[in-house]
Amino acid sequence: MSPALAALPSTLGSFSLTKHAYERMTTRSISRTAIEAALEFGRCVEIRGAQIFAIGRKEVEKYRRDGVDLREFEGTQVVVTASGAVMTVYRNNDFRSLRTRHRRSFRR
Repeated sequence: MSPALAALPSTLGSFSLTKHAYERMTTRSISRTAIEAALEFGRCVEIRGAQIFAIGRKEVEKYRRDGVDLREFEGTQVVVTASGAVMTVYRNNDFRSLRTRHRRSFRR
């Protein structure tokens, strides 16, 4: 058992997956443990009505100091719907799309 899994609370394993998320999880070889880790330790950004939980190098470093090894989950991103179901999962180390965008005001 990975140290990250041992640090997860037992109630976390009760999330629901959409059919799409399950298909992506299996084809991309992303484990349920990786999804649980992202939901527990990942940064959360709300974009277009969905929440994205992502584990990047900052989270890996932060939790390493607390004794949790998240290195194997770095880059994991989990998209969760407003109803709480996991919509899709993927790996991506480019976190630029998770930044908040500021709207420009147009002056005439």
